[in-house]
Amino acid sequence: MRISFNEQVEGGRVIQSIGRVRAATSWHAPGAKGDWQAAALRALVSAAEDYEADAVIGVGYETDAVATMDLSSIDLQRVTATGIAVKLARG
Repeated sequence: MRISFNEQVEGGRVIQSIGRVRAATSWHAPGAKGDWQAAALRALVSAAEDYEADAVIGVGYETDAVATMDLSSIDLQRVTATGIAVKLARG
């Protein structure tokens, strides 16, 4: 699986756009240990593979947050990766 943070794949030519894919990490406390972007990217690759994509282009990250309103008042966040799953020319 090739990953590109822009709209082109080095050494490859996009022949078909399959569609936008999105994957998120689990909710966690801000500052919690872990490489959350890498985890989101792995989940994104897995989602693209479900559609038999050869690559994901235009990859980007977002962080969603939610503040709980109960007595514990624990804030949570998750990282979401998005991109476009594509098929590449063979050969």
